[in-house]
Amino acid sequence: MNQAVTPVARNAVLEFQAGQSFAVRNRHAIDDLRDGASLWRLAFTLAWLDIRLRYRGSMLGPLWLTISTGVMVGMLGFLYSKLFKMDLQEYLPFLALSQVLWAFMATVVAEACATFTDMVGLIRSVRMPMFVFAMRAVVRNLLVLAHNVIVIVVVFAIFRIWPGWHGLLVVPGMALWICDGLALTLLLGGLCARFRDITPIVNSLMQIAFFVTPVIWKPEQLGAYQKYLPLNPLYDMIEVVRGPMLADPVSWRAWAGATLFSALICAVSWTFFVKARGRVAFWV
Repeated sequence: MNQAVTPVARNAVLEFQAGQSFAVRNRHAIDDLRDGASLWRLAFTLAWLDIRLRYRGSMLGPLWLTISTGVMVGMLGFLYSKLFKMDLQEYLPFLALSQVLWAFMATVVAEACATFTDMVGLIRSVRMPMFVFAMRAVVRNLLVLAHNVIVIVVVFAIFRIWPGWHGLLVVPGMALWICDGLALTLLLGGLCARFRDITPIVNSLMQIAFFVTPVIWKPEQLGAYQKYLPLNPLYDMIEVVRGPMLADPVSWRAWAGATLFSALICAVSWTFFVKARGRVAFWV
């Protein structure tokens, strides 16, 4: 056996040679989840190190991304408010919030595809729960989101917008996002390790989804067709976080759609993870 995949690959071989049942594999997957969660400090440290290495040698570091996001929001806000004939005070906060949230969502999905393939050396040489790599990817993007929130705060301060008590509903919305992020990372990370063609497909789908989801345009612009928006799960996911921040009531259809979508993603991800966890070391 190739020594490069020891000891992870050896455990995988023994597991599948023994013909273990789904119940046994499920127990191993639960152990992986539990052991990985107990290493949350390691995941946070690795995520912080990723950000430091990404902006090594830069004077402003991650703030360059915040500045570029702010400039883009400002320019697009003035342009599209004229094109859509909307009040800038109403449109710019919506655009700023939408762009920051979509950037987080799209980056999580894009980086989920490379969760395991980028860590090939670590996976093959160190016995570590796979869930640690999922947490690392999600935490890294949460840290980026945290400093991009500055753009939202500045825009809200300029236009004197305060979400009030409605803003507390962001908490369950973000909880759904984190659960979905972890589930998608395990799912796409494994699938893209096995089938490398999936990565460009996912990136193309996210580009299409950007235009069919109300990010740069508002739901009201659809007129009578607005009632069909909850059928878009990405709209539901954004709305349960964006709505409370804008003090807009979120419909029960959006909450139901986001919850059902999250449950579906988690179920599919867990089923795949249970079956494929031991093979990732070979796929990467």
